[in-house]
Amino acid sequence: MSEGTMQRRAQRDQLDQRAKRLNRVLVCAAAVPVMLIAAGCSSDSDSGDGGTKGANSAASASASASASPTVQAALYKSLPEACGVLSKKTLGSLVPKASKSGKKGTSDASTRASCSWSSLDNNGVKGSQFRWLNVSLLRFESDTSRGSGEKQALAYYDSQVQDVQAVDGAKNTKSEPVTGMGDAATVVTYDLKKKEGSFKQQTVVTRIENVVITLDYNGAGLAGEKTPSAATLAKVAEKAAKEAVASVSKANGYGSTAGSASPTPSKSASKSPSKSASPSTSKSASPSKSTAKKS
Repeated sequence: MSEGTMQRRAQRDQLDQRAKRLNRVLVCAAAVPVMLIAAGCSSDSDSGDGGTKGANSAASASASASASPTVQAALYKSLPEACGVLSKKTLGSLVPKASKSGKKGTSDASTRASCSWSSLDNNGVKGSQFRWLNVSLLRFESDTSRGSGEKQALAYYDSQVQDVQAVDGAKNTKSEPVTGMGDAATVVTYDLKKKEGSFKQQTVVTRIENVVITLDYNGAGLAGEKTPSAATLAKVAEKAAKEAVASVSKANGYGSTAGSASPTPSKSASKSPSKSASPSTSKSASPSKSTAKKS
């Protein structure tokens, strides 16, 4: 575990401890009036056990309040604009003939976002080079019934990798872990035969805390043009995925070192996360099994 990761998680643990201490203070404050009322009633009562019953009731109320379920707050509270996670320079190397702005997918600014670009470099009678790029981001919020946002993101990350590895019609499928990118990352490559030509698909799935990023990138030589190298496509796809990870960290007030699994928190990120937990996006609301089928 890197030093930055330890700092980030230590900060989050500290915030959680502060929240727990505040909860205990509030519980005790709520119990005091109950105990005072119980004591007042016992002084006027003829029964000798009235005070005991009041005290027991106050203790029960306090115990009930302190037993309320809690869950660790999700670290990342927002997502960056999907069509802006990659620089113009990066887009120029991946989709050189794409329009300046990508095609924004259906999204919820706080939990999910996506953007895609397509590029066709027409070389006349020699054929053309086609490229397609899609970036999807999914953020999970902590919830007492589903667990922490990080735990949900980890489960989705695993299932997403498995889904990409099982794409229908894929040939020569290979997958390997990628280091220096978020908390976990896997690149899956395969060949896909279509009527237009042979496509080389690269999908990079990355998890950083409670956010999962899926970057799909494919290319093909059409109408007689040479098929692109899978190794070359994978290299630029991984570079773009690291940039997307940095954009997520930066959008939440953390250091934006590209590909870092351990951004250093900035002052703006040191505020205590909200204790309220809204329901997370369910699996059914997650991105489709794999956008890799698109061309």
